[in-house]
Amino acid sequence: MTKKTRSLTGIVVGKPSPKTVKVLVEETASYPKYKKVFTRRKNFLVHDEKEVASVGDRVVIVSVRPISKRKNFKLEKIIK
Repeated sequence: MTKKTRSLTGIVVGKPSPKTVKVLVEETASYPKYKKVFTRRKNFLVHDEKEVASVGDRVVIVSVRPISKRKNFKLEKIIK
């Protein structure tokens, strides 16, 4: 049995503690009936082992096994 890994792209908005960054992920969706477009935003706590990400960076994160109570993602790469 294999698990799917979830990959998301977002912007680093904070560094609450060592080896942790807060990433804001935005996605757009449209309401089916009226076709209104809206934005969904969610913050994720992400494990940054090497502490290379800084506030404002665009990053790719990937789901992993739980690292702590709220950290279920790790930093894959920095885009910009």
